[in-house]
Amino acid sequence: NNVSCVFVFLSSGQDIQGTSVVANLPVLMRQNPAETLRRVLPKIREVLHVAGVEMQLTAAVSFLTVLQEESVSIHTYSHSFLHIILQNLEHRDAGVSNAWLETLLAVIEALPKETVRHEILNPLVSKAQLSPSVQSRLVSCKIMGKVANKFEAHIIKREVLPLVKSLCQDVEYEVRTCMCRQLEHVARGIGTELTKTVVLPELVELARDEGSSVRLAAFETLVNLLDMFDADDRSQTVLPLVKSFCEKSFKADESILVSLSFHLGKLCNGLYGIFTPEQHLRFLEFYKKLSTLGLQQENGHNDNQLQLQTLEQEKKYISVRKNCAYNFPAMIVFVDPKNFHLELYSIFFCLCHDPEVPVRYTMAISFFEVAKLLNSDVYTIHKELVALLQDESLEVLDALVGHLPEILELMANRGENNGSESKLLSIPDLIPALTTAEQRAATSLKWRTHEKLLQKYACLPHIISSDQIYYRFLHRMLTIILTNNVLPVQKAAARTLCVYLRYNRKQEQRHEVIQKLIEQLGQGKSYWNRLRFLDTCEFIMELFSKSFFCKYFFLPVLELTHDPVANVRMKLCYLLPKVKSTLKIPTDKHLLQQLELCIRKLLCQEKDKDVLTIVKRTVLELDRMEISVDAFQKRFYENDLLDQEKERQEHLLLEMEQLEKEKQQTEKRSTNINDKIFEKKRRDSKASSVLAKSINLSVPGSSSGTSAGKEEKKSKLVRSQSFSTQALHPKYSNIDKCPNKSSATRYTSSVSGIGKSCMLSFSDDSFRTHSTGSSGNAAFLSSSSSHNLFNSADQKNNGNKESQSRRMSL
Repeated sequence: NNVSCVFVFLSSGQDIQGTSVVANLPVLMRQNPAETLRRVLPKIREVLHVAGVEMQLTAAVSFLTVLQEESVSIHTYSHSFLHIILQNLEHRDAGVSNAWLETLLAVIEALPKETVRHEILNPLVSKAQLSPSVQSRLVSCKIMGKVANKFEAHIIKREVLPLVKSLCQDVEYEVRTCMCRQLEHVARGIGTELTKTVVLPELVELARDEGSSVRLAAFETLVNLLDMFDADDRSQTVLPLVKSFCEKSFKADESILVSLSFHLGKLCNGLYGIFTPEQHLRFLEFYKKLSTLGLQQENGHNDNQLQLQTLEQEKKYISVRKNCAYNFPAMIVFVDPKNFHLELYSIFFCLCHDPEVPVRYTMAISFFEVAKLLNSDVYTIHKELVALLQDESLEVLDALVGHLPEILELMANRGENNGSESKLLSIPDLIPALTTAEQRAATSLKWRTHEKLLQKYACLPHIISSDQIYYRFLHRMLTIILTNNVLPVQKAAARTLCVYLRYNRKQEQRHEVIQKLIEQLGQGKSYWNRLRFLDTCEFIMELFSKSFFCKYFFLPVLELTHDPVANVRMKLCYLLPKVKSTLKIPTDKHLLQQLELCIRKLLCQEKDKDVLTIVKRTVLELDRMEISVDAFQKRFYENDLLDQEKERQEHLLLEMEQLEKEKQQTEKRSTNINDKIFEKKRRDSKASSVLAKSINLSVPGSSSGTSAGKEEKKSKLVRSQSFSTQALHPKYSNIDKCPNKSSATRYTSSVSGIGKSCMLSFSDDSFRTHSTGSSGNAAFLSSSSSHNLFNSADQKNNGNKESQSRRMSL
């Protein structure tokens, strides 16, 4: 029925209806290819003879779509569609002709060799080499370049090259230019030997052509074919042409400068092996001159050019400097990265501070490549990194942020300071620049840039310290989640916040952030904040271990089953399978009971029909789920390994924090003891000097008194040193560790309500951070091993119980 309706529309003679039918040709081919080929396609062929431009363009696109979708075999396609394409190829309208040509070139890629030879190449060669139509000869040039890769070299030499030579010598410069650009494809098809004997002489002749566009095409083709020429051809033929081209470029049209600046990096590295030191320096100076083209008047370097530049010239100069920025990594390779600071740093500085945004944008894109090439000398460009981060254009910032994690990692690991404690010394202004960049992105309307920036900032735990992240970035992420109105930005901030929390080194700070997430998001007044809390919990489950989520977030998530907003309850229902997957039996049996209780309440009390439907669907999914147990199981092998690794890293952070605290306490004790000793010495020396002045030196017994004072001070010093060493003895350093385990176990077992386990998790970890007092000692004494340890200590230090208790409390 559809095919019949289409046939009627085509027969009506209305261009609008016909165009609509032609646009829907791919759909008809998918639905009923046989009938479409039998009835619709012949009618389209008839209509296209008298069709307007719009229908012709639509038909070219539809034919190409049918080819790409492979609705029919390539044999059927060539039999049914190829003749229609060839008939409309030489349309009087250039736009229509180009549209059909693009379709034909795509078809040539898919057609077998024999079909291309009989249906396309042979008719093309048999035509008169100088067709009366310029458009027809232009089409022939492009077809020559396309078929050159389809056949063997001897076929191309016999059938294609004669026509190629004829088109290279065409009377119209447009045809010569077009054929010159196709010589690269022809050369790739015929190989190195024929390229040297046939293609290179044609390029040399075209490089001296009277038409500037022909010379430009010859130059670009020579650069692209450098890898096919040997050293002799490059030194004797290519290099003189390039030198002449560069010398005449400033006197010629600025468009030649644009092309030259774009290909200069490839050209310099392609001819690197044959350059003399003088030529090497000359090309480097030429690049430097192009990099500042159009800025001479501002910098006062050229007093002779006082005339005002036209707007068109200024645009071309900007394009030249932009191309120089694009080629900057290639020029680093050209001069060797070791010579970067001496040869290219000034140009790098100018390009990064160029007054035009496109130039700075290109430098921001290539900044990562530059950093990789500089390797250990990457610290030399940290000022430019800070400048681009603070650039007034958000486009520049967006381009730089794409590889920001890799750039910062290179700066941190390969810079001047490789120590982990002094990562930022090589980039002193990095943190202010990062915060400024985020604030500028937040105040703009380009939320995608802001989202991208927040996602990339997740790399900062590997770059800067945990405290710097906590005070400068972590709370900012929480503020964005609470105040921003763009959902992707909020989610990006939430995930980055979870990454910061994951790598935070201080338990007190972690507890503070967790509490804020629960209170300000999970228990927030706005339902929007509670929805974001569920998003954050998804990221928590992704980044943290199962035990961490169950300890802090499991019960706060379940509390949202009583939320007054249906959307929150609905989102929670979608999340419940992931929540259940974090449980381990029998450790989390009480949490499983809480989960089942909440689901039963939802089933019984839920009034919203949409939520109830999702609850029932979720219940079926939860019933099919298997819960992992504490013992290692093969079916959960990969997940268990990953979770164990996460849990191990979390425990490692706690141990590192404990070690840092013990180290700080040790340093503080030693500092206090040294201060006391120094103060004692100062007071004793001051008293002895006053006493020497007030008492006559001839008084008998003064020397003996002084020696007695020295002996007393010496004995005090020995006692203080022995006390400090005893206080730092390993036997007593374990006192801070043992009571925490026993007290935490005792505290956990004393709590009997499932609803209080969230408070328990906070109290448990906060309890561990405090120094142990008398309760800690009591807990320590309650264990049998500790009791035996103290019994042995009592036997060795008989009569010193009082001093021992003082050491314990310390």
